[in-house]
Amino acid sequence: MPMIELTAPVDALTPAGRKTIQRDLASALLRWEGAPDSEFFRANAWTYLHELPAGAQTTLEDDAPRFRVNVTVPEGALSDERKAGLVQEATGIVLEAAGLPAQDVARVWVLFREQPEGTWGAAGRIVRVADLAAIAKRDAAGA
Repeated sequence: MPMIELTAPVDALTPAGRKTIQRDLASALLRWEGAPDSEFFRANAWTYLHELPAGAQTTLEDDAPRFRVNVTVPEGALSDERKAGLVQEATGIVLEAAGLPAQDVARVWVLFREQPEGTWGAAGRIVRVADLAAIAKRDAAGA
């Protein structure tokens, strides 16, 4: 049950990129998490796009757009290797959606927030990693 949020200046994404970026980021996150490609996991991989008004993001150097990708997952869902892979892929997805060259990687930061066991609630109850693992096993067996 991952969650991914992109914060970007308004109009920083191309029209085509704005249309696809949320699903592209969610798909990448599920792949790096190792979740099965099932209806349950696709429906519960939430994405948010937060567009900042003009002038709301800057640096001391310039006003060129920067992007923040916040990833929230259950604690332990992503190994260091999987995090590194997701950072690389998410950075590429964001740059492509913004129409920026691959060398502009420093414009994209990916931040991870791991929710400790027992601190994720959904569907009116606490969701535990064991619950998600059981669903993943069931879904993988049905594929």
